[in-house]
Amino acid sequence: MSASTRADWATIPNLVTLLRFLLLAPVCLLLLDGPDTLAVVLMLVWASTDWIDGLLARALDQTSRTGAVIDPIADRIGLAAIVLSLALAELLPWAALVVIVVVDVAMAVLATSAALGGRISVSRLGKIRTFVLMASVFLLAAAAAWWPPLVPAVQALLWAGVALHAVSGVDYIVSARRAPAS
Repeated sequence: MSASTRADWATIPNLVTLLRFLLLAPVCLLLLDGPDTLAVVLMLVWASTDWIDGLLARALDQTSRTGAVIDPIADRIGLAAIVLSLALAELLPWAALVVIVVVDVAMAVLATSAALGGRISVSRLGKIRTFVLMASVFLLAAAAAWWPPLVPAVQALLWAGVALHAVSGVDYIVSARRAPAS
């Protein structure tokens, strides 16, 4: 089926994003018990799907409006669920969880229509934020599973990711507010 005749949602990259949603439940359940090797490996697979879907979309020329919408939703829901699981497992400070959730809710309320309308797109700062935050969350689980004395150092990196998340969130909201209405 050519790109012009297939439904916008019917792409291999969108299937990978769906896999990201399906992996979330087992990852979170395993993290709640305290991270172990299986939790860390599944979390790595979960996180890598974000990179893989983008790579496939470009390589297969299967970018889609559906993918542009559901990919960041998968990121936000996944990150919120994972940090909640880590907070419940007493590895992630509750204050960090609150900042992440408040920023995500503010972006959802104040920037979603501009993003859905194509008036704003992912910024370089947003990509850096996502990398630092996802890497620190992954490293926090890995440190807890394999080298617990490293947890406080990783929590410091996590706070850097949380700060970037807040700054990036404000940037998206300001950009959305300045974007011309469609």
